[in-house]
Amino acid sequence: MVSNTQEFQIAIVPGDGIGHEIMDACIAVLRALERKHGLIFHCSEVEAGAEYYARSGTDITDEDFTALGNADAILFGAIGHPDIRWPDGTEIAPHLRMRKEYGLISGLRPVKAFPGLPIPLKDPRAQEIDIVIIRESTEGLFASLGKGTIEGDRIAKETLVITRDVCEPLFDEAFRLARQRKSKGGPGRVTCVDKSNVFTAMAFFRKIFDERAALNTDITADYRYVDAAALDLVRKPWEFDVMVMENMFGDILSDLGAGIVGGMGFAPCAELGPKHGLFQPAHGTAPDIAGQDKANPTAMLFSAKMMLDWLGERHDIQACRDAADDLARTIEDLFAAGDVVPMELGGTDGTKSYANKVLTKLG
Repeated sequence: MVSNTQEFQIAIVPGDGIGHEIMDACIAVLRALERKHGLIFHCSEVEAGAEYYARSGTDITDEDFTALGNADAILFGAIGHPDIRWPDGTEIAPHLRMRKEYGLISGLRPVKAFPGLPIPLKDPRAQEIDIVIIRESTEGLFASLGKGTIEGDRIAKETLVITRDVCEPLFDEAFRLARQRKSKGGPGRVTCVDKSNVFTAMAFFRKIFDERAALNTDITADYRYVDAAALDLVRKPWEFDVMVMENMFGDILSDLGAGIVGGMGFAPCAELGPKHGLFQPAHGTAPDIAGQDKANPTAMLFSAKMMLDWLGERHDIQACRDAADDLARTIEDLFAAGDVVPMELGGTDGTKSYANKVLTKLG
């Protein structure tokens, strides 16, 4: 890490497929924000992912993995390819290892409707959608990664893990975020999503949630079973504020959340731990459109916005917060005016056109 707190070492991982295109757009925007707000980003690119595995036989070198951990922040494009897999049939996903080894327990996935853009839900209240789904990112069912067993080609087993050491800071982050949003006019509510009526591990998850809720009585705590949460995300999503849940549930419901506001191109993500932050769009690599200038860079740009917010909060640097607000406001203004409509929504703006309009408006 660099000593001047206006300067930051950013590890850049374009990854696979459209990851390269959206990352190029993001870096250009970061450079504009850098000049405008007096920041310095030392960006170092790291090769990792499925395409790198196909060429080299490894998804990321040990040296580069360590370098990611030494950076001030990690900025990902997209990782994986459906036709390039490990011998056991699972996809190449080095970021899953990063979540575990760097303690990235909290996956923050905003779900927000943007004025000016068409969304699938026709109820006018859908324009009020502003949710953050917090996905626990290191255990739950994903704790079984690489540990599943197949017995006699007849039975396959995976193991779900819930621990107090992870749940307590996870829930604390949920209440902290709800409090921060409440200070800006939000409802101040955290919804625990589980399946505690069936699974012992989920009952334990809810028990710990209740304990942390008792320490945060200024914030309303409520509950949904995961099936009811899925229903209500379609039926009345405007009623949610912050939702916190186990890894697999978060993986699924955050994609549903993206769907109700336009698609996966609107799904940014911040994966946070006590010492590290990894920022990446939650969408895939979209090999069917890679290299065609069709990708929607919104999720990538808002992931960078979340990175700026995190760096600003972590180092108490107002210029980072200002840059984050500037980026969000610029994109939202372009959407509201109808000046940018991504191809994902039937518009004419590809990755380059979108990025150029952002750069022009940033000045």
